[in-house]
Amino acid sequence: MSDRFSNISTWESGARNWPSSEQQDLICCRVEAETHDVVTFSFVTEDGRPVRFEPGQFLTVSASVNGQTLERCYTISSPPTRPFVVSITVKRVPDGVFSNWIHDTIRPGKALRAYGPSGSFTSTASSAPKLLYLSAGSGITPLMSMSRASFDLGSEIDIAFVHSARTPADIVFRDELLRLSQLLPKFKIFFVCEGVDDAGSWEGGIGRLSLEMLSDRVPDYKDREAFTCGPAPYMHSVREILRVGSHDPTKYHQESFDITAGVALDPTLLPEANAPKNTFTVKLAKSGKTFDMDASDTVLSALKKAGVAIASSCSQGVCGTCKSRLLEGSVDMNHNGGIREREIQKGLRLLCCSRPTSNLVLDL
Repeated sequence: MSDRFSNISTWESGARNWPSSEQQDLICCRVEAETHDVVTFSFVTEDGRPVRFEPGQFLTVSASVNGQTLERCYTISSPPTRPFVVSITVKRVPDGVFSNWIHDTIRPGKALRAYGPSGSFTSTASSAPKLLYLSAGSGITPLMSMSRASFDLGSEIDIAFVHSARTPADIVFRDELLRLSQLLPKFKIFFVCEGVDDAGSWEGGIGRLSLEMLSDRVPDYKDREAFTCGPAPYMHSVREILRVGSHDPTKYHQESFDITAGVALDPTLLPEANAPKNTFTVKLAKSGKTFDMDASDTVLSALKKAGVAIASSCSQGVCGTCKSRLLEGSVDMNHNGGIREREIQKGLRLLCCSRPTSNLVLDL
């Protein structure tokens, strides 16, 4: 590992953007248990170069598990202010094939294949002086990256961080968050647990987050821009709490790879079963590969049928993982928030929710 430290002095000359469509191997350098079923895996790039990303973005990692190639999205829990090491924090799920594999397999020196950082859930897009972070379970990871970045940069942004967990033992990054609250005068942390072993020694909230609890601990929540991440039922509950509490919905942001969380698909946008079938040609500019696809298919599904490896996750236009540049042609794209208008203007498209209306040339 020592040879990689020499790269630190060449930050400016060695740094480069890592496109979300490009894969490379990450080498594990550290494994740390956060709770009984949550572990942080830290990595360096093979060539020792730093990784550029925004706090709150995620990596799509892939591996062959039991003879099957699987891909999963994990938010980067480390901050971009420490770019030579990138970390993901993974909860072991009882029936989770990939989470169990990574817990049991990845150790220092082991490689994990990953696509470049992606996602638009980041506090850097906000200029609000006061923020409200709301998370539950492993949904804490993007907000932890944001919090660590604020600390590293000596930020004076006013942050109220409310995290929900099953028990105090299940609180990920508990000690570090308490330390941040002591070191940063404008950083306040409040934990809410569904149950506790010894309620007498617990000073946090008990039960589930409610408007009354939020109002008591963060009385100025209406003035704050909110960032939320967690399981779908949790985020649905948070949105309802804030709605009833008259929080401005334009100041609300959420992240989830579960498309049922606050994303309703309009059935009129789905392809009709009896629609006439047309065929278009797709050319990949970088590889030179050419294939035909049906107009009723999404470009992503056609790429996979043609044997083209490309990062993807939600397949519903939410996460932004499959974002790629359209060089020629046109598509009908019906996304669910995974791409920004300025990106569309630059020629980017979400392939999972784009259907061709002409022959295409993609920057792949």
